[in-house]
Amino acid sequence: MEIIKINDLSKDYKDVRALNNVNLAIEEGMLYGLLGVNGAGKTTLIKILSGLTSKTSGDASIKGFNLSQMDEIKKIVDISPQESAVALNLTVKENLIFFQEIYDKKDKEYLEFIINSLGLKEVMNRRAKTLSGGYQRRLSIAIGLVSKPEILFLDEPTLGLDVISRRELWKIIEYFKGKVTIILTSHYLEEIEALCDKVAIMSKGNVLCEGTVEEIKNIANEDSFEEAFVKIVGGQDEKDINIY
Repeated sequence: MEIIKINDLSKDYKDVRALNNVNLAIEEGMLYGLLGVNGAGKTTLIKILSGLTSKTSGDASIKGFNLSQMDEIKKIVDISPQESAVALNLTVKENLIFFQEIYDKKDKEYLEFIINSLGLKEVMNRRAKTLSGGYQRRLSIAIGLVSKPEILFLDEPTLGLDVISRRELWKIIEYFKGKVTIILTSHYLEEIEALCDKVAIMSKGNVLCEGTVEEIKNIANEDSFEEAFVKIVGGQDEKDINIY
């Protein structure tokens, strides 16, 4: 079942078109990747879908609610943004309890499940500002999960992390695959290839190509996902590349 349906969605910032008539459909329970270099429109798209910014034109529906029904949408979605969403002067435990209270989701058993799933038990009494980048990202994702969302947006969740911390976070994200619909933005090709059921390649506000990793490699006639990505993004203005 399609849980997110995006129809001709566009966003303009003064003279810049950040999104250009985007059309996508995302199935419930899917781990869906938005792949592109900086400025591709990935973050703008999830900010619109999560109510953090407004659209210019077009629309989207999330579990049957359109963007004008954002109060209903916010009951079923949450986001772990690029910028830290944690209260740095609070401990990990205080952060989680604080956000549970905001969402009125005081479920000790579920909170314990989140703490254990994200490997936060050993740092529960540490202030967030003393955590490593990897643990801060874990906490940010945990905060996104305490509201028990049906859809979780992860915006560049491993940005700036070392390779070990990134791989550890991949395992956590993969654990929640199928338990919640996840929309993951990234410019790391290996991350998308390792985690995602389906991916949309974006550039300059446009969706250039959509499919599984294997389908995209076939479309580009390349054995390597990296070569396929470079060919599609680098050749977006070339008529000899059929990207659809």
